[in-house]
Order: sequence, then structure tokens, then C-alpha cells
Amino acid sequence: MNVIIIGAGIMGTTLAVMAKELAPDLDITVLERLDGPGAGNSWAFNNAGTGHEANCELNYTPVDEEEISVEKALKIHAQFNIAKQFWAYLVKTGAIQDPKTFINQTKHCTIVSESAIEELRLRFTEMSAHHFFEHMRYSEDFDEIKSWIPFTMEGRPRHEKMAATVIETGTDVNFGALTEQMAAYAVRDLGIKVEYGTHVKRVHRSPTGRWVIEAEHNGAQIQHKADVLFVGAGGGAFPILKKSLLPFRSRFTGFPVGGRFLQTPISAEQAETYRAKTYGRAKVGAPPMSVPHLDLRLVDGQYYLLFGPFASFKPVLEKGRGFLDYFTSLRLHDIPGLINVTLDHFPLVKYLISESFKGKNSMLKELDSFAPGLSEKFDWEPIEAGQRVQIIKDGALQMGTELVVSTDKTYATLLGASPGASVSPEVMLRCLEQLLPAIFTNDDAKAKKAEIFPEEDLDALINNPDHYREIRDAVNQRLGITQRAE
Repeated sequence: MNVIIIGAGIMGTTLAVMAKELAPDLDITVLERLDGPGAGNSWAFNNAGTGHEANCELNYTPVDEEEISVEKALKIHAQFNIAKQFWAYLVKTGAIQDPKTFINQTKHCTIVSESAIEELRLRFTEMSAHHFFEHMRYSEDFDEIKSWIPFTMEGRPRHEKMAATVIETGTDVNFGALTEQMAAYAVRDLGIKVEYGTHVKRVHRSPTGRWVIEAEHNGAQIQHKADVLFVGAGGGAFPILKKSLLPFRSRFTGFPVGGRFLQTPISAEQAETYRAKTYGRAKVGAPPMSVPHLDLRLVDGQYYLLFGPFASFKPVLEKGRGFLDYFTSLRLHDIPGLINVTLDHFPLVKYLISESFKGKNSMLKELDSFAPGLSEKFDWEPIEAGQRVQIIKDGALQMGTELVVSTDKTYATLLGASPGASVSPEVMLRCLEQLLPAIFTNDDAKAKKAEIFPEEDLDALINNPDHYREIRDAVNQRLGITQRAE
């Protein structure tokens, strides 16, 4: 069977490797617009690199009438556990030689001011009662919080009331480096074909029922044919879906949201002092991806601090593509949805536009509000992050991701953004189960699946503490993650 995957980012590359591991007889080709794998939104500085386990993101535990919901946090944490199982398998088999080339232990912290202390205390009580978050700690003590996250506290007055939580086993993930290593393994050891510099313009069904992929490569028009097609091309998935003529295409419209960060290189000694990702609260009307956070990053052996993100609003599908691509992807049936979102979420649209014009000085002021005095401690420069295209579905704006599969199970696409890369193995496993269900009836594939994923059932991880701990500890050991002494 011939499988075409559009996009050699973290999603497409994960799907290719996973499919070939489970079904070696598959003929898999990956088509990528850029010149290398993981060079789009998967690239290190196009995202914050947080291994999203719901440890520190307040938007994953919404509060409604003084009651906090942890269901979304539990699901995301379980999904990330499955992701770590997949990555640990790649390390075990030698596909990835050293886990530190892509994943490094980094504290995950949440910090709030006086107005949100009660909410954080409630969040801690609810979350730490579950085995996923049993190692979470909470404090309102200035010195203890400072020992966790000194850069956010050193310039802060001692009388200022703050509260924070910390989990020692959080991670910083370089998804670009991970994707590059998976892609090299895919070609070298699995026989997967990857064609870079190939811009897919259109996909459609042939009279025989196969998918025809029309693309441009080095200025020449080319075609591929596929029995099964997966489109994981970031924002570029929207125009491909529109041209597919699939009946559900009119339900989805893209809503572009960009971002910027302040970035500064730091020394290894300074990194050891901080070694954290610290999340705060989003501004009123701001999208979830705009939650302010101060992140330690390790990229190609150099440590960095990133602060942001600062949102931007421009009609671009992917970083490096022009406005025209977005506007030509729109259809008449998309206009009502865009108008509805503009009217229903006018404060959000206003916020995005105002953020787009924010200069470096204003960005540094926000940094000092989050971590007083830090703007003068390092030499910060603004950088542009990746471009996200959120989902408008049936006229309503959605901030998550959605896997969409055709009724005949021959076409699948992933739309939307966060938590995205962090849960890519779990999402791609579910995609594979829908696109190629026959694989999982094969005894060899069943055995391989059990080897890769000791436990891939979310409910089993959520509801069985001892089983979860056994898998967590084995996977963390393989990936170099330890529970540090308290």
C-alpha cells in the first residue's frame, strides 16, 4: 500500500516512523515544502519547547464558579506519557543515540500574584491529589519560591504576595532536533522516502479512487499518487483541505495567530541556577498561546532564556509564506465564520492587532512586570516565533487541535495548534488506527505496538496509579529524567 505524508514536521515524521515500524511493507513517501525536516513550527525557536504535561499551564485547568476542572490536564499528561514511551523506544533501539540531544529535565513552575493565590491553591489541591501530579509542591514563601525560580524573584519586593507551584520532572524539548533525528532514521534504517523542496499545490481523487497529489519541485510540476494521504503541513493544511473537494471542507476555516519572543543567550552556570519554565496568567482577552512564560531552552549546546510570547495578527499560513497564500485559500463559505469570530471575539482581535505593533521597549516592560529587573540582567532581542493557524469550525473559534479523517478513511489532516508537538505520538497513533486499521490485526504489528507503547490507553494511565508509576519511572530513566530530592 502506498502512503503519502505531506509535511516533514514533528507530526508527519512521527506518523511515518510509527507506521513503518508497525507495518514494514508500507510504501511511505514524505513531501516537504522546506529544505529539511522540522524546519517549520517544529524548529526550536518557533515554539517554546515545553513538554506539555499540564504541569504549569493554568488554561488547562479552567475555573468555573470556584470549581476547578482537571480533566483536560489529566488527558494531556497521559498523552505526553505516551509520547515519552515512543521517544524512549527510539532511544532504546538506537534510532536516537543520546536523549539529551532533544529532551532535558527542566522544572515546570506556575507563579501568580495575590489576586490569583486562592485559585492556584485550589489547583494544587485538586491536582496533587492525583498520581500524575503527586510530586507537585506549593508555596507562598518568598525564599522558597526564589530557590525554585530565582530570575523571577530576585528583583521583586519581599512584601509582594506571590504563590507558586513546581514539578521537578518537567522537560524542555527541542522538537526540531527530535524531528531531524527521526527523519534521518526513517530514511537510513526504515526505507522511507523524503522529498524536500516539494510544495504541494492541490490534492484530489482520481476516477479510480486514489489520491492525486499535484506539487512543484525545483520549478517543475510533479505528481504523486497515494492510497492513503495524511496532511500535517501546519497552516498549509487548510488550503490543501479546501482543494480536496471533501464534503467536510466547508466546516473549517483558518484563523492565523503569530507570535514573538524576547531571547537572550546565557551561560551554563546561569542556566543551572534557573533551569525552569515559569508560566503566569494570560491577559484578559488573550489567546491561550499568549500565556506569559520565562523559559530555559537548550539548543545546539547553547542555553537561552525566552520570554513571551507576544502575539501578532497577520494573514499568513506559515512563517515564510506571503499574505496571498492565505487569501487565495479562502472560499465564500469561509467569510461568515470569519465575520462571526471577529464579532464574537472582538476583544481578542483587538488584542492581537495591538500586540502586533508592540516594540522592544514595551516587550521589556512586560518582562520586568513578570520578573522585575531581568531586562537589565541580560541582553534581550526580539525574535519571531512560528505561525499558528487556529481552527474556526462551524463558525466558532477553537484553540486546540483536531484530527479530521474522511469517511472512507483514506484522508486525514491535523488542524490547529497547542499542545501539538508534545502529544504528537499519541495523536499520530490514533490517526494510524483510523487510516490503516488493518495493521493492528496483524500479530507482528500487535507485538511491535506493545514493545513501543507499554501502555497506550489514556484511561488506564489515569485510573491505575501503580501501573502509571511503573511505566513513568522506566521511561524517565531511559530519557534521563529523575525525581530530584526535595
